[in-house]
Amino acid sequence: MKTIEIKGFKRANLGKTESTKLRTEAKVPAVIYGGKEAVHVAIDMFSFRDFVYTPDVFKIAINIEGKKYTTILKEIQFHPVSDMILHADFLELSEDKIVTLDIPVKFVGSSPGIMKGGKLAQKIGKLSVKGLPKDLPSFVEVDISNLDLNKSVKVSEVSAPNVVILTNKSNPIATITVPRGLKDAAAPAADAKPAKKK
Repeated sequence: MKTIEIKGFKRANLGKTESTKLRTEAKVPAVIYGGKEAVHVAIDMFSFRDFVYTPDVFKIAINIEGKKYTTILKEIQFHPVSDMILHADFLELSEDKIVTLDIPVKFVGSSPGIMKGGKLAQKIGKLSVKGLPKDLPSFVEVDISNLDLNKSVKVSEVSAPNVVILTNKSNPIATITVPRGLKDAAAPAADAKPAKKK
């Protein structure tokens, strides 16, 4: 998994008033937890651009006044109207502690169903996995090379090295759907009656 480095500073004061002030200065109040103690910090809102507004996941190395914390983003709160980032929670990683994280799926292979005119309908964008930080993948590969029309690939059919997939195994990840145009073209042929012999 790739790592993004950002900077921040410790918050001297806590509370709603201080948090509101930080947001007016384009800074996001945040907390780093999971270590010996929680660290309350403020991070430039601009720094969130590369790891929030993307389907990818990253380890985030946060430099707080010279001390670096290796983390993952666990929760983020947005304003319901403006979508401004209001608060973020980062989990500090430890080499020997198993963590749970949602990892995006990546489709590989050529689907026979798509070649026949079908369309890939994605049902799940991310899978929940658990493992040690060093083993967390950037994505989980989903092979669609055997998917024909009206066929699905389920969670039970995929795996990732050294991590456990927690998402319900019976859930479909993607299905090859048949577009209406393809159905309409096939209908006359199916309804045609054989000619009577003279």
